[in-house]
Amino acid sequence: MIQFIQNLFRSKATAPAAWQSVVLTPAQARRHARWVEQHVFLNWLEPYFKAYHLHKIGAGGRRGFQVQPLLEAGREGALFFYDASIGPGNFRHFYEHLGERLLGMGYHRGCADQCTRRKQHLVETTLKQLFKPNPTDCPDTGDCNQRFGLVTIDLIAVNGEPLFIRIASNAVRQPGFTPAASFEELLRELLAAPAPTAATQALIPEYYQRF
Repeated sequence: MIQFIQNLFRSKATAPAAWQSVVLTPAQARRHARWVEQHVFLNWLEPYFKAYHLHKIGAGGRRGFQVQPLLEAGREGALFFYDASIGPGNFRHFYEHLGERLLGMGYHRGCADQCTRRKQHLVETTLKQLFKPNPTDCPDTGDCNQRFGLVTIDLIAVNGEPLFIRIASNAVRQPGFTPAASFEELLRELLAAPAPTAATQALIPEYYQRF
């Protein structure tokens, strides 16, 4: 899987990517609001959080949800791979909800965009949300509180099939900003949640295919 992803991003696109703003239709917004109200997200918050920490300590296996730390200079992050037990509809809802949870952590959404790239016989679609910390000062220092820095949440699909959600943070290192909290702390606040109940697990098929 990792080799496939590396080859995917190394492939030369046959046409330049054009980013477009993403806005949910009224029907999508209503369906997503219902998904959130029913707490369907609990089926994946705690399991992905657990999978991330199992991988960090070298205990991750081939079974269960797969998480891979992001290996890029200058920013921290992780890839949360799609699992067939989730369904593409739920995975898109989950992507949208992660952004909503970040809004409740002192952030505002800078953009929500989409682009499609054609690479040989593959079509790669990227949904991207960029979040910036709200401009509030730290009472202790007077510096702007950057919280976890700039945060991006991406959903990558290939030929229409979800591949992974990427969460990454990039600290602002200019004067006048507080030090950024760690990516570990970001994930703890974003993903730590109670385990799903039998009732929330039973809702997975309802949203499995359609967003």
